[in-house]
Amino acid sequence: MAASKPVEPQGGPGIPHWKLALAVGAPLLIGAGAVYLWSRHRSSKRDSQRRTPKGRASPVPNAGSANQEAVTPPQQEMSPLEKAQAAKNKGNKYFKAGKYDQAIQCYTEAISLCPAEKRVDLSTFYQNRAAAYEQLQTWKEVVQDCTKAVELNPKYVKALFRRAKAHERLDNKKECLEDVTAVCILEGFQNQNSMLLADKVLKLLGKEKAKDKYKNREPLMPSPQFIKSYFSSFTDDIISQPLHKEEKSDEDKDKEGEAAVVKEKSGYLKAKQYMEEENYDKIISECTKEVEAKGKYMAEALLLRATFYLLIGNSAAAKPDLDQVISMEAANVKLRANALIKRGSMYMQQQQPMLSTQDFNMAADIDPQNADVYHHRGQLKILLDQVDEAVADFDECIRLRPDSALAQAQKCFALYRKAYTGSNPLQIKAALKGFEDVIKKFPKCAEGYALYAQALTDQQQFGKADEMYDQCIDLEPDNATTYVHKGLLQLQWKQDLDKGLDLISKAIEIDNKCDFAYETMGTIEVQRGNLDKAIDMFNKAINLAKSEMEMAHLYSLCDAAYAQTEVARKYGLKPPTL
Repeated sequence: MAASKPVEPQGGPGIPHWKLALAVGAPLLIGAGAVYLWSRHRSSKRDSQRRTPKGRASPVPNAGSANQEAVTPPQQEMSPLEKAQAAKNKGNKYFKAGKYDQAIQCYTEAISLCPAEKRVDLSTFYQNRAAAYEQLQTWKEVVQDCTKAVELNPKYVKALFRRAKAHERLDNKKECLEDVTAVCILEGFQNQNSMLLADKVLKLLGKEKAKDKYKNREPLMPSPQFIKSYFSSFTDDIISQPLHKEEKSDEDKDKEGEAAVVKEKSGYLKAKQYMEEENYDKIISECTKEVEAKGKYMAEALLLRATFYLLIGNSAAAKPDLDQVISMEAANVKLRANALIKRGSMYMQQQQPMLSTQDFNMAADIDPQNADVYHHRGQLKILLDQVDEAVADFDECIRLRPDSALAQAQKCFALYRKAYTGSNPLQIKAALKGFEDVIKKFPKCAEGYALYAQALTDQQQFGKADEMYDQCIDLEPDNATTYVHKGLLQLQWKQDLDKGLDLISKAIEIDNKCDFAYETMGTIEVQRGNLDKAIDMFNKAINLAKSEMEMAHLYSLCDAAYAQTEVARKYGLKPPTL
């Protein structure tokens, strides 16, 4: 696992993820926590008491006329609406008794009796009949009646939500999402049931679209910044080391700072030369030449090719190469352990934690002195919320490589997470002190400043967090991710939307393949109400996604934004904006 970005479980502490309201359960507002409230007009109920006929006083017994008979007023005929209400009330009794067919008959009678101009009452009768159809699981009829109810009363939450659930049963995900989006907006994102349904449908849609898109996507090489950051997370990775002196030509040995010229016709050594030149697009083809020739460096070529397959998001092509290296018992143990680490990380991206754990454990068994195994397994344990085990792995990594600044920073982060989730102020203070020690001991470790900044943001020490991000940028001015985090900090700290967006735009300028920047920009544009621009940003991030799981998440965000545009068009409903 590359450590270019902090590793933490979804929903954990750190820089808040500015995700769509529908994706996380509530809209994110800057400043005052205002919400839009929508009201719907209901017709008042008629007075059910009988009235005295017009022009006649209420009959009062005459005490002075004992023989006078009391006058009984004539029975007032029920109006059409009252007859409809009576039929509805009768239907409600059948409904409560579980007699749904009889209830449907009564609601149908109420619909036929109700005057057309009584739109709210009529919508209620359709919604009630839909509820009875729902009990009989006749979902098409539920949709039809709820549609009638919504046509009569466009902001009828019960009808919209019932139709959303029926669409879910009919596997009409898009229609379900639009209805539940309208419900969430009308309810001010306060109802857990509607939020859960929205989240469920978004995830299903995202997985469905990502599965098809990822399978047919064009491979895309990440930016040089991302590739260098990825390889920097390994210290015992043979394939990422520079060409050895004996691998270079005599002429090249005397040329410092110039690209190496290999002395033998080896595809792998040529690929290593391209690595040094940052000419990454040619590496896979050169490694393939070495593999097909079954050359001296076949194991190294397989591993390097697999690594770049992973970097371009082609895990299906990477796995056979990794499998082959792992099975080569005569190969250098460092190569096999590295292959296990990378396959284990791949499994974790594919949400197969058991297989991932098995690979990391096997790597530790065959190469117990390999610090990379413990560093990357520690990150896996953080993702699995196994913080104590993560700390133990980072400790072992540090024991093997005391100069591993990255492992020490990650250990501090794990300790901070444990303290934060346990709401232990003393442990939080100790963890923050640990970060101070790390950046003092390793002042050139940008990761230490970045992780410390996240912890400080959690503690609302925004000014100091901002300073840490500045230190990060000074050390790695081409790290786009840091600019995104600093931009988010401006929004949370000062509600400075312009500065935040400027910093995220700067990130895209530095690295136009930074999917995190496009995703963040998209979620902010959603909050601003610029849905078309948000959708454009999400689509750019989708094309850059490095895994199917990441792509599914981005599709969920994009679909949520698109659903809001449809709801705005159909019902004139919009969520709160920044």
